[in-house]
Amino acid sequence: MAKRRKSSSSSASSFRLTAPTKLFFFISLALAVIALVSLIVFIPSISLYAPWIAIVAYALLAIGCAVKGV
Repeated sequence: MAKRRKSSSSSASSFRLTAPTKLFFFISLALAVIALVSLIVFIPSISLYAPWIAIVAYALLAIGCAVKGV
């Protein structure tokens, strides 16, 4: 069976994920840990926003994976 080659002109339709840089990974990890700890231990200025902090941590990690070199 012959294999099909992908044409190089269809690069816009391909979406490659890359590993995030260590900086992005550790920032998102720190935010996720802060969100998790603030759910267990009440921290007045952070606990109310814990779900949003966790969403921001996930979004940063997703951006780090989607954008090459970030």
